[in-house]
Amino acid sequence: MSKLEQILILEPSSDLKFKGPFTDVVTAYLKLKNPSEGRVCFKVKTTAPRRYCVRPNSGIIEPGVTVTISVMLQPFEYDPNEKSKHKFMVQSVFAPPNITDPEAVWKEAKPDDLMDSKLRCVFDLPSENDKVNDVDAVKAAPALNPSKGDGLSPPKSVSGAVDDSEMKKIMDECKRLQMQISKLCEENRQLKDDGLRLRKTQRGEHRTSNSNALIGRESSMSSLPSLLVVIAALFIGFFLAKFVL
Repeated sequence: MSKLEQILILEPSSDLKFKGPFTDVVTAYLKLKNPSEGRVCFKVKTTAPRRYCVRPNSGIIEPGVTVTISVMLQPFEYDPNEKSKHKFMVQSVFAPPNITDPEAVWKEAKPDDLMDSKLRCVFDLPSENDKVNDVDAVKAAPALNPSKGDGLSPPKSVSGAVDDSEMKKIMDECKRLQMQISKLCEENRQLKDDGLRLRKTQRGEHRTSNSNALIGRESSMSSLPSLLVVIAALFIGFFLAKFVL
């Protein structure tokens, strides 16, 4: 049992496997388990830091606890000559009591206290046969779709004939509706004209009735003084006759 296994147990213990193609982010997982009775500080390093995003890349593991590390390989153009350059190393050290700054632990740690383990990166690319099968499957898919469509839909010529007949019916219906709309508009205009003439007639009759009433009142007012004059003449004549007799 190595010194590392006495502090941390790694799963996997030797290789990180990434399955291509590498046109998108590919993630591998690394588990760190602390089997000891003390707290352990860890740090994950790589020889190709621009190619990977590691979360978390450092921290403290409590006794008996397992931490999962996500190692995300960024998209890149695979070069077989570079596969040996991609490596990882996990460093670990026992955390001192009452630790407040994990970074200070690494600065103050002695080389003999540091324990590390190296991991290789393995790139799994699809074989040529897999690529050919995938291409054949893609080509076969469009060929199957028309056959399904033929079984569910009528032939193109029949469909075109149906479309023409339906279009003719729609055009006829549109013409009929346009004629009805024109007729309704004409009836509406006729009703408006009749209503306008009726209102003019009512206004004329109202004015005529008002003028007749006014004339009647004027005639009655004009005849009232004449009646008073006649009554006064009668009274005067009555009194004169009485004095003469």
